[in-house]
Amino acid sequence: MSTPPLALRRHGPAGGLPLVLLHAFPLDSRIWDDALPHLRSVPVVTLDAPGFGGSAPLPGEPSLEAYADAVHSTLTGAGIGRAVVAGLSMGGYTALALAERHPGLLAGIGLLDTKAEADSEQARAGRLAVAGRAEEVGAEAVLGMVETLLAPATRARRPEITDRVRGRLAEAPGPAIAWAQRAMAARPGRLGVLERVTGPGLVLRGEFDAAIPPAALESMAAALGRGPGPGAEPVTVPGAGHLSCLEAPAEVAAALLRLHGRAR
Repeated sequence: MSTPPLALRRHGPAGGLPLVLLHAFPLDSRIWDDALPHLRSVPVVTLDAPGFGGSAPLPGEPSLEAYADAVHSTLTGAGIGRAVVAGLSMGGYTALALAERHPGLLAGIGLLDTKAEADSEQARAGRLAVAGRAEEVGAEAVLGMVETLLAPATRARRPEITDRVRGRLAEAPGPAIAWAQRAMAARPGRLGVLERVTGPGLVLRGEFDAAIPPAALESMAAALGRGPGPGAEPVTVPGAGHLSCLEAPAEVAAALLRLHGRAR
C-alpha cells in the first residue's frame, strides 16, 4: 500500500536551503502563520501531520516512524533532498525520528518545546486514554488542552490567541487525535540520536511551558554538544508557553533564522 503524501506548502524565496516546519499536536501547520512574516528571507516549507489539516491519514499502525517516513517521502517527491528541519512538540518528536531514520536529510535540527525522552508509564496511559476518548467524542477530548498549551499570561491578557487555539482544537479530527496520541505513546527515547547529528541544532522552550521541563532542554543541548556537529543554541523564550511560535512568533523566528544561517 502506497503512503499518501502529506499536505505541503511553500513560503518565501523559491531557491536555497529550505527550512521545514513540523507543527504541534493536535493542531496543523497554521500554527506557524504568525512566524512566517518574520521568515521571509528564507524558503520555508510547512507540512500537515497525518490526518490533520490537508493531510490524509496514514495506513497501518500509528507510529512517529511512519510519520517521519512520510515527511521524507513527501519532501523527496517535492525535490527536497536536504533541509533544516524544526519541529514543535509532536513535530519535535518527528524531527528526532527523521534524524534517526533519514539523517542525510537534515542540514540542521530545531527542537522546540519538545523532549527526546520517552513518556513515563503515567504519561503513556494518559495518551492512550485520550485516544480512546477521541474515538468516542472527537475534538471534545482535547478542548481542555488550552490550559497547558498557553502561558497563564497569554490566557489572561491575549484573548485573540486563546480563542484561536480553542477554535483550532475544536477542529481537530477525532481519528487523527487518536492516531497521534498512540504514535506518541509508542515512541522510544531518542537522546542518543542527537549525539550523531552532524549539523547545527536549536533547542528552544517557552519560559512557562507547562509540558516540557527546563531539564529536557538541557539534556538535548548536552547530547548535541557531544556529537560531531557544531552543537546547539539553547533558547528560552520569555513569557511564552508550550505554543511558543504563536505566543512569541518574532522571537521564535529569529532563533530559527540563526539556526538556518549556521547550516551548510
